Amino acid sequence: MPATSAPARRTVHALVPAGSYAPHRREAVPDVAGRPFADLSMVPRLAVARTVEAMRRAEAPAPEETRKVIGAAGRLFATATLDGESPADYCHAVARTTGLPLATPRAALRLFETGAAAIADGADGQRPTAVAARYPWTGRAAGAPGAVWTRRGDVLAVLAPGNHPGPHLEWLTALALGYRVAVRPSRRDPFTPARLVHALRAAGLDPAHCVLLPGGHEVGDALVAAADRSVVFGGDDVVRRYRGEASVFVQGPGRSKILVTEGTDWTRHLDVIEESVTSGGGLGCVNATALLVEGDPRPVAQALAARLARLPALPPEAPDAVLPVAPLARAHALREHLARRAADTEALLGADGLVADLGDGSAALRPALHLVADPQDPVLGAEMPFPCVWVAPWNRRDGLGPLRHSLALMTLTDDTELVSRALADPTIRNVFLGTRPTSTYVPGLPHDGHLAEFLMTATTVVP
Repeated sequence: MPATSAPARRTVHALVPAGSYAPHRREAVPDVAGRPFADLSMVPRLAVARTVEAMRRAEAPAPEETRKVIGAAGRLFATATLDGESPADYCHAVARTTGLPLATPRAALRLFETGAAAIADGADGQRPTAVAARYPWTGRAAGAPGAVWTRRGDVLAVLAPGNHPGPHLEWLTALALGYRVAVRPSRRDPFTPARLVHALRAAGLDPAHCVLLPGGHEVGDALVAAADRSVVFGGDDVVRRYRGEASVFVQGPGRSKILVTEGTDWTRHLDVIEESVTSGGGLGCVNATALLVEGDPRPVAQALAARLARLPALPPEAPDAVLPVAPLARAHALREHLARRAADTEALLGADGLVADLGDGSAALRPALHLVADPQDPVLGAEMPFPCVWVAPWNRRDGLGPLRHSLALMTLTDDTELVSRALADPTIRNVFLGTRPTSTYVPGLPHDGHLAEFLMTATTVVP
């Protein structure tokens, strides 16, 4: 019998105003075992400026029309076969290439199904009440002076993350406000933004209003230079690189935290504490990485460690998977990195137990938990690409100092004054009161402030 050939790998193509674009250069997207899973078309740097110029020439449709399209696209993202990819195919691809548990892309389908419409409908709600949506005025005296909501530019660049599908929901706000959006996907997860762009186009969006431009750092640099505004995701190195650039909004490390004050029955909150650490494989910027306890932190740490130690090590596409998975060599490198960072701490779940070899060239990354003596120790800000929590004592004399610079802070306390002080601190962006994990995302509410604060401005009109 003649030998049968292996099925061709899927290629994620660039999506430009003229349609799908297949440049000569491609790069393999590996799965968690290091095997090629898909191919990604890589656009040349010179194509970026031409694409952005074509986007600028496109007419912006009426906001009401765009918002209907966005809502329809969210439903298509969740339910339709797009570019030959079913929702199940999408979930499998994201799990196998990112190492995220299968439950995470499945939850993303549900999130986009309703969240896209919520984002679109809520975009105008980010406008200050004293500022009108457009001129001529409606609902106010003709000839009266006022202010109108104005875009700071026409094209938004997004240098996308690959650690979770959820952040892609945020840039839909820009489309709803009349921007054209150009996305450079992460090579780790090009599937989520590609599927979203296909869904938007299938729902009726002009292809010139949203494009996908895969490429290396040179393409990212060119895109930021060509666009009017940019949202860039990354670690501390990215924060340092773009610090001070007014046209770039950097989404960096979250350093999210949980505070348990004395007198709180923390045993009632163990479920929400555990989920805050582990949800989505523990890879999100809103996953808690520091747990501060007023009084002796050891009982809380031991109870949480016992729960984390029971989590199963499974391939990411397994329905019951909860832990992230990485190539075996990377898992061993992370073990060494964790051991160095945790050298001056007490390990309850340490580097020795991190790597769970799955036997196919990949490894599940088990949770880590360490006791830290000083709440000011910089190690409390060390984020890892797996569930990792640093537990330290907190004293009221420490005040908000150890809690600052948190994308999310959970306060398990009856001290309303302390909560009010946390809410007033501009370096604490989300405050949770203990009923939901820090990983909770509510479409339409600010994540790191409203994106419209960065995209829009108010222009005075004096008739």
